[in-house]
Amino acid sequence: MERFKKHMSPAMVVSCIALFVALSGSVYAAGLAKNSVKAKNIARGAVTTPKLKNSAVTAAKIKNGAVIGSKLANESVGASKLASASVRSSALGGGVVTTGKVKDLAITEGKLASNSVTGAKIAANAVETGKLANEAVTGPKLAAALLGQLAKNVSYASEKSLVNNLDPPKTITAECPAGKVAIGGGARVLGGEVTTVALTQSAPSTNIVSGKTTGWFVEAKEIAPEDKEWGVEAHAVCAEL
Repeated sequence: MERFKKHMSPAMVVSCIALFVALSGSVYAAGLAKNSVKAKNIARGAVTTPKLKNSAVTAAKIKNGAVIGSKLANESVGASKLASASVRSSALGGGVVTTGKVKDLAITEGKLASNSVTGAKIAANAVETGKLANEAVTGPKLAAALLGQLAKNVSYASEKSLVNNLDPPKTITAECPAGKVAIGGGARVLGGEVTTVALTQSAPSTNIVSGKTTGWFVEAKEIAPEDKEWGVEAHAVCAEL
């Protein structure tokens, strides 16, 4: 032993000490009690991905707010991973819901806000006749030029001449009520079994003061001697324009 001590160099002494420490560490680690390694005993960065057991990191182990967008792989969160009603409108970015993202027939009437469909949103010729409710188009909705061409408050007027065989030809005018004009008219010969009388005129009657067609003028005369009494009747179709 004394001879061995005399031949030990400083380098050998250091090597022996290092070997002793290494062996002591291994013995120490192998002799650790269960759950004796605490978080404070683990150096920062010591637990790497290969050191984690499969399924070792559960939801309860993840801190609130720890998984941010940059930590998620593209397309990693599928529809089946979202809870019902979990994505609120406030969580959607501007312009993210595009036309291609909306399912066919997904936007129903109940999803539209009041007055949300304005004239600017309706394509030309999109509103067809079948889309209009009965009596939906009222007078105030018509253009003034079109409204001026429409007949309103239509009524009828008629006048008869005397039924006799004196003073041919016979004439009569059916006058429209005040404020109305004649938009049409007609005539007929009065008298039973009259065969030789013809209508020679049936036309609008124009008021020389107002210049408006306010009645319907009729004239009839015998085309051969007629021994039976006859007369003529005028009819006017009257309306407000």
